[in-house]
Amino acid sequence: MAKLNIDDLQLKGKKVLTRVDFNVPLDENLQITDDHRIRAALPTIEKILSEGGYPVLMSHLGRPRGQVVPDMSLRPVASKLEELLGRTVRMAPDCVGPSVQNLIEEMSLGTVVLLENLRFHRQETENDPDFARQLSAWGQLYVNDAFGSAHRAHASTEGVTHFFEQAAAGYLMKRELDYLGMVVVDPVRPFVAILGGAKISGKIDIIQNFLHKVDVLLIGGGMAYTFLKARGFEIGESLLEEDKLIVAADVLREAEKLKLDFQLPVDCVVTLKMDQPAGSKVAPVEEIPLGWQGVDIGPQSLALFAEKIAAGKTIVWNGPMGVFETPQFAQGTRGVAEAMARVTETGGTTIVGGGDSAAAVVQVGLQERISHISTGGGAFLEFLGGVPLPGVEALTERS
Repeated sequence: MAKLNIDDLQLKGKKVLTRVDFNVPLDENLQITDDHRIRAALPTIEKILSEGGYPVLMSHLGRPRGQVVPDMSLRPVASKLEELLGRTVRMAPDCVGPSVQNLIEEMSLGTVVLLENLRFHRQETENDPDFARQLSAWGQLYVNDAFGSAHRAHASTEGVTHFFEQAAAGYLMKRELDYLGMVVVDPVRPFVAILGGAKISGKIDIIQNFLHKVDVLLIGGGMAYTFLKARGFEIGESLLEEDKLIVAADVLREAEKLKLDFQLPVDCVVTLKMDQPAGSKVAPVEEIPLGWQGVDIGPQSLALFAEKIAAGKTIVWNGPMGVFETPQFAQGTRGVAEAMARVTETGGTTIVGGGDSAAAVVQVGLQERISHISTGGGAFLEFLGGVPLPGVEALTERS
């Protein structure tokens, strides 16, 4: 990797301002329902502590839009982090100001400070230079371990780096860039990409970029029906992005021109009513009944996709194959996850994008059988779509 990482820094005795991604889900009682993102940051935090450094952590949580929203405080995160680390974690009352300065100045070796939600200040998302300067005062070194926020040019991800001589990637960031960088620069072939989810919108860059990089492109999920419609099929009440039909037709023509192995579902699970899954059935894509909607890829499609996945050496997946939250509509998503796990076990590299895809893998208990599950949703898509990430670009180049 061309950027400095935490192993390149002299951490002993230094305050290390560290951007983490603690944007975790909370229930109505403000209890954390999924601590994966906190656990993912532990290696970087433990590295700083073990080298005699002082970790000063900063993160956002939710979208308070520049207002102090008590239900979006990071206090529950501080408690969970203290439990996981087995170390004292002191919660700051804010992320800037005299009270924070006093807390950081009084830090003792082996303890951690967690700043309050960055987005309680609108200057964070505005990348305000003065706000970034105030944040930078809390460290002598800067580490960014929040890949999930790296596609945002915010004060804590981009602005703050202008006030440090050394801005480095943490272990999680480095792992993300190593895996995704391999995919972009030099994937082991055959290279298979699987794209699903509800819409083509937001994935246009990655689709167009992958057309020229992958050996096989498999399209499932709700977005498949816009492609099927562009091919001239009737899709009933299935999800359709009418304003993306021209884009879909262009992608199909380009794939044909490139002689790319481009696969759409050949059958699908359809239902009359989403809330009555017992009434669903399987239909060929050319025979979706009027008034019915597609909610998953069918068994023939899954067999086809699994065959293509099995032949790959590098597999990237983003987006479920159907409405996987409903068990009757989750077979395609589950089957893709299982096919990827088998590739991992035979020495291939498997990468799953953030969001729903990662949730689906966890839901079926296969997370330990995937090479890498990205913590980034938007950052994952933009990186693989060839879009520079401000939070990565801002890190110090290795000399």
